[in-house]
Amino acid sequence: MAEKIATRQAYGEALAELGEKYNFVVLDADLAAATKTGIFKKKFPNRHFDCGIAEGNMMSVAAGLAAAGKIPFVSSFAMFAAGRAFEQIRNSIGYPQLNVKIGATHAGITVGEDGATHQCNEDIALMRAIPGMTVINPADAVEARAAVEAALHFDGPVYLRFGRYAVPVINDKNTYKFELGKGVQLREGSDVTIIATGIMVDMANTAAEMLQAEGISARVINIHTIKPLDREIVLKAAKETGAIVTAEEHSIIGGLGAAVAETVCEGYPVPVLRVGVNDVFGRSGSVPALLEAYGLTPANIVEKAKQVIALKK
Repeated sequence: MAEKIATRQAYGEALAELGEKYNFVVLDADLAAATKTGIFKKKFPNRHFDCGIAEGNMMSVAAGLAAAGKIPFVSSFAMFAAGRAFEQIRNSIGYPQLNVKIGATHAGITVGEDGATHQCNEDIALMRAIPGMTVINPADAVEARAAVEAALHFDGPVYLRFGRYAVPVINDKNTYKFELGKGVQLREGSDVTIIATGIMVDMANTAAEMLQAEGISARVINIHTIKPLDREIVLKAAKETGAIVTAEEHSIIGGLGAAVAETVCEGYPVPVLRVGVNDVFGRSGSVPALLEAYGLTPANIVEKAKQVIALKK
């Protein structure tokens, strides 16, 4: 049984660890205990700034710090970071291409009982639309930690998406290498490709095993960097397997599925079907029940894989 760790936990621990070697600052909006930036605050109290429940202002403060040569990591729940502060991110961070790292936690449907108002399934779409914004959605704690360090060394605005729910650790911390903008092929396959991001990567692996039991060969690709998208790995999969299923804990509009469909349509058209939240709001409930209700399951990926294979010419 794989160890389970929330990616928000890995985010907080990575900040605290990296803070020993690098001189960056962390901002939060009265949520340090939940976003886990409190781990950094305990270690480096003079480099952590609580901006209160004023997310737009917090982004503007981060922009000012970046303009003065600092590297700020700025954190809140995804709904507040990407949603409430969108204007400030776009105009004060994105437009001048400032070196701000946005660590957004509690993304997606797995916020659970907090319900629709806090279940941000639109943040990737919002951040993808900002010119020059890099968008990262790690699959597990190991990848999350590596993504934080990669963002730290990258010069420019970065949106990092983390979850509240503890998810299986699928990568080996001793051997895993994170390369910004490069997808990771986890499994070879010839009949269909499953391209997944975030918590859906583990489910994609499970779905591939279920398909193999039925004699269907499924390739699995982890896309941790949704923007810039690894066009090479996507188009190679399109050419070699002829059919693609995408899987994400996000709306099917504007997220990974949209990015892959755009790339395939322009580069090598093959059938693409999307697993994600289908243009509806979330609702309150336990995480397992919500994943089942919204079709974010290995079984649904399997069903979509069979459907997309049938669409091959």
